[in-house]
Formats: sequence, C-alpha cells, structure tokens
Amino acid sequence: MTQARIEHVNLTVSDLDRSIALFEKLCGWGVRIRDQHGVRGEFAHVGAEDTYLALWADGGDYSGQEKGKPMNHVGIEVGDLDTAERVVLDAGLETFSHGKYEPGPRTFYFFDWDGIEFEVVSYE
Repeated sequence: MTQARIEHVNLTVSDLDRSIALFEKLCGWGVRIRDQHGVRGEFAHVGAEDTYLALWADGGDYSGQEKGKPMNHVGIEVGDLDTAERVVLDAGLETFSHGKYEPGPRTFYFFDWDGIEFEVVSYE
C-alpha cells in the first residue's frame, strides 16, 4: 500500500481574487484553473503540479462565521517561515500560536478573512 497524501482541500471563500493573491504570495503557487462553477459562482484551483487548494466563491459572505468551524485547519509547508509570516501580516491578517515541535518544525497559525484556520509549517 502506498502512503496517502492530501491532493487538495476545497474551501468556500468570500473573495476569490483576494484568496488567490494570498496563496500565490504565501506559497509561490499559481492558478491551475479558474472558471464558472456549474451551479453558481466561480472557482479556482491554486497550487503546484501535485497539490492545490480548490477555492469556491458562491457569492456569500463568510467573514462572520465562527473562526475555525467546522474545519480544524489546513497545514501548509513553506521553506522560510519568517517570509511566510510577513506575507500573512502584509495581507492584513494576524498570526498566533507560534511554536516549535522537537525535533520537528517551527509553526504559526492564522485565520483568513472567512474564518478558515491555517497552520504554516517549516522544517528549515
């Protein structure tokens, strides 16, 4: 049996352009596809060749949701944690729960504009 991996995470967001811009800067990713959704709204796949975030904007405003619910968080590995944190802060978001797991990675967390929680991890 081969080891499983996350191929994508599908997130509903309030502002597709804003979310795309954050993940392009934070992760160095690009838009793999962007199109109208078959039911309503618009979607984009933002990522690398083998992994991505599927972002769907259905016209709703999710910024008032309780943060982190019902999903726990999405983990994103980066090469330079300090640079990644600057990108998040420059986007007007707040970081929290900075830590280091022995012997593993340094991390921090943030909520995006729609209350989705992200853990940013670096093994640098």
